[in-house]
Amino acid sequence: MKSALSPSGKSAPVLRPKRGGLWSCIVRDRQLYYMLIPVLVFYFLFVYMPFYGVQIAFKDYNLFLGIHDSKWIGFDHFVEFFTGPYFWQTLRNTFLISLYGLIFGFPITILFALSVNEVRNKKYKSFVQTASYIPYFVSSVVVASLVVNFLSPSYGIINRIIELFGGESKYFMIMPEYFRGIYTIMGIWHSMGFNSIVFLAALSGIDAQLYEAATIDGAGKLKQILHVTLPGIMPTVVVMLILRIGQMMSLGYETIILLYQPATYETADIISSYVYRQGIVGADYGYATAVDLFNSVISCILVVTANKISNKVSDMGIW
Repeated sequence: MKSALSPSGKSAPVLRPKRGGLWSCIVRDRQLYYMLIPVLVFYFLFVYMPFYGVQIAFKDYNLFLGIHDSKWIGFDHFVEFFTGPYFWQTLRNTFLISLYGLIFGFPITILFALSVNEVRNKKYKSFVQTASYIPYFVSSVVVASLVVNFLSPSYGIINRIIELFGGESKYFMIMPEYFRGIYTIMGIWHSMGFNSIVFLAALSGIDAQLYEAATIDGAGKLKQILHVTLPGIMPTVVVMLILRIGQMMSLGYETIILLYQPATYETADIISSYVYRQGIVGADYGYATAVDLFNSVISCILVVTANKISNKVSDMGIW
């Protein structure tokens, strides 16, 4: 404890916080750590404990023998998948469907956030945000059902519009060439509003004085967006882009299964849906685990690669 001069000229003690150990900090902030317990339990049960089952990928797994007593076969499941007829098909479809979502969905989300940020009427802005968030909370089953009904050849509104302009009705859901576009448009509509929350939060953190300085310098709205807004949210964009690239091989199979048919396997069957058919439907748990493990390894490589490229190009990354 040191002393300092008070306004009256007398020395007054200056109190400095005592540095405690780790345990004293935990005890002091115990309420915050209590809130962290459910998250840790969740990750332990559903993320780290399943690591034990990864060894199924290297065994001829028998449900009655269990993981420990099943025969070890090494990389046989991986060789079977790599040399099988579905390897390139599922890998290509997974990559292309994810790439469509990245090329079209990611920029549209940013543009939507920029558009909402420019709205000055608070009531209208709140209405647009709420309306855009609602689809995200709608079940995938409901969304897929809406898509199937809209594209129905007999009573779908899309075919009615096509017929109104002199075209012929089509059964889009059994035509492989349309599946990727349908899935991409559905994904944008379903998640665009909710995904824009991160960018709206980043936009709200930009200093208003920068816009005032740009206005004084004669910059219009477009130049303000190019020289103030976009550089201000660029760190957030880079982080979200890296995370998005890391999820390219992790497409959920639920919506795919609800939309695809055997006629569209050529362009619709992805690794996750193939794992579902082999593991849950076909009960070939060892083979399905091997395929899913390969998918996870590729996702990890994509994240690391994207982060390294980002650090070299823009000096920004997750780590």
